Amino acid sequence: MNDDMILRAEEKAINWYPGHMARARRRLAEQLGRVDVVVELCDARIPRASRNPDLDELTRGKRRLLVLNKADLAEESVTRAWLAHYRAQGLDVMSFDSTKGRAKDVIARIERSAAELVARMAERGVKKTVRAMIVGVPNVGKSTFTNKVNGASIAKTGDRPGVTRSNQWVRITPYLELLDTPGLLWPKLSDQRDAQCLAFVGTINDQVMDQQMLAIRLLERLMQDKPDAVAARFKLKDASLTGVPLLEEACRGRGWLLPGAVCDTDRGAAVVLDEFRAGKLGRISLQQPPREG
Repeated sequence: MNDDMILRAEEKAINWYPGHMARARRRLAEQLGRVDVVVELCDARIPRASRNPDLDELTRGKRRLLVLNKADLAEESVTRAWLAHYRAQGLDVMSFDSTKGRAKDVIARIERSAAELVARMAERGVKKTVRAMIVGVPNVGKSTFTNKVNGASIAKTGDRPGVTRSNQWVRITPYLELLDTPGLLWPKLSDQRDAQCLAFVGTINDQVMDQQMLAIRLLERLMQDKPDAVAARFKLKDASLTGVPLLEEACRGRGWLLPGAVCDTDRGAAVVLDEFRAGKLGRISLQQPPREG
C-alpha cells in the first residue's frame, strides 16, 4: 500500500451505519417508557465524538446521567476539564474507571438522579424500584460497565463493537435494575475527524475500515501529541516519518517482518491499534473540551 492509495481511500466518507442500528434505535425507543433514568456512556478519550446526538431527542424528558467511561485510559487533567465543561452546561456527569471503578459510586449517582421520583412514590406508600437504561455508541464499554456495577459477569462483553445485540435487564439491588442496550450510532456523521477518532478507539468495526490507513493516521496523530511515548513503544529511529514509511519503521522497530525482511504492515497495523486501545501507550486523550468564553 502506498500514500496515493491512502489518500484515495480517505476521500470517501467513513461508512459506519450497519443495518442493525435502525432496529436498535427502535428497541431503545420502545423501552424508554419503562425506565426512570438514562445513563449515557461516552469514551473519556473522545467525549465529543462518542456522544450520539440523537439521544438528546430520544431521551427528552428523562433524568440523565452522563458517564465519561474508560477514564483510566484518558489523561486525568483533560477528563477534569471535560467534567467542568459538561457541568457548566448543567449536565449531571461523572467519570468512571473501567477497571477500578467502584459500583457504589455509580449506584449512588443513579439513585440521586431518581431521588425526587422515589420520594413521590414513597409519599403514596410505594417502595419504588428504579430502572435505569445504559446507552451509548458501540464499544464504549456498556456491558463491562453493567457487569462492574453488578459485581458479576452477566452482560456479554467483547473488545469489538456490536457484541450486545439485544436488551438485557440486570438486577443490581432489590430496588435498582439496569438495562444494557446495544450500541447505537447515528445515520450520518458530517465531521470526518470525529469519525476517525471513533475508528481509532474501535467504535467502528475494523472490518469496514482499511486498517493500515487507520493505523498510519493514528501513529501520525500520536506522534504530534505524544512523540516520546510512541517512539519508545515502537522503537522509532526517525521521528520525522509520516505515511507508509512511519508504519514500516514501527514494523522494523518491533520486528514485525516477513521473510526477506519485508515489513508485515498488516500485523503492524493491527498491533498499533490494539495497543492504543488497551492503553499500552499510556493515558491519551484525543479530544480537548472547547475553551470557555
